Amino acid sequence: MSNPTSSPSPGSTSGSGSSAVASSTQQGSHGRTSIADGVVQKIAGLAAREVSGVYALGGGAARAFAAVRERIPGSSQSAGQGVSVEVGEKQAAVDLDLVTEYGVSITDVAQAVRRNVISNVEGMTGLEVTEVNVSVNDIHLPTDDSDQAGQEPARVQ
Repeated sequence: MSNPTSSPSPGSTSGSGSSAVASSTQQGSHGRTSIADGVVQKIAGLAAREVSGVYALGGGAARAFAAVRERIPGSSQSAGQGVSVEVGEKQAAVDLDLVTEYGVSITDVAQAVRRNVISNVEGMTGLEVTEVNVSVNDIHLPTDDSDQAGQEPARVQ
C-alpha cells in the first residue's frame, strides 16, 4: 500500500487494522474526532452496494451465513460484510469482495465501486483513501433466483 505524506485532514492515530476498536483520530482547533474502523467499513460497504451491477458483497461462506442470519427475526444484514479496511492516521485502504450481476462489465463495475467508495469515505470521514481493491468472487445469474423460487414448499410448518 502506498503511503503519501500529504493528506487533506490532520490527525493522529490510536490504532489500525480492521477491528472495531481501532480508530482514526483527527485533531481540530476545537477538539478531536475519533472514527472507528467499523464506521469506515460500513460506509465503504454501503457505498459499494449503491453501484448498479453489484449484486452482493462477501464470499460464498459469508453470503451463506448472512442468508441464515437473515431468516432470524430481528436480525439485519451486516453493512460491513465483504469489506475489510485498514485505517491509519490520515489514510484508509479498503478491500471488497463482491458478486456482480451477469451481463455487466466487471471492469466498469469495479471502477464505479472505487469511485463511489472513495467519494463517500473521503467525504464523510476526511480520510484519504489510498486504495480500493475489488475482488469479484462470483456472478449472479438470473436463473439463480428462479431456482430458489421453484423449490418445493417446506414439508413441515
